[in-house]
Amino acid sequence: MKFDTKIAVLLRDDLATWQRLNVTAFLVSGVAANDPALIGEPYADADGTAYLPMFRQPVMVYAGDAVVLTQAHERALERGLAITVFTEELFKTGDDVDNRAAVAAVPRAELNLVGIALHGPRSVVDKICKGAALHP
Repeated sequence: MKFDTKIAVLLRDDLATWQRLNVTAFLVSGVAANDPALIGEPYADADGTAYLPMFRQPVMVYAGDAVVLTQAHERALERGLAITVFTEELFKTGDDVDNRAAVAAVPRAELNLVGIALHGPRSVVDKICKGAALHP
């Protein structure tokens, strides 16, 4: 099935595996919170055990170097898309309050981004992620 919109995560390509997984999980939580319509119905197995709902559409994960990530961040903001960000400093914090404080302490142009996530029209997201490769 082809969707008119796309959910994308763009990760810096030098992260350790555990960091990539952790950053992806945190970033997509923001996308889900920003647009509850992206979430489908709850699941249940044949025995009636209930499970939480998930996104209605795939999440595409890309990788690129710091320059690609910074460019994508700028493109997304220029196009007015809401995005989530994860900076390198967040690996050193321990809770949500400290996370927000770490981001707030740095001007936008100086954010040490390790990941961003966004949702928007497919063609716009493709342009924003230009230069990044699908994550291996």
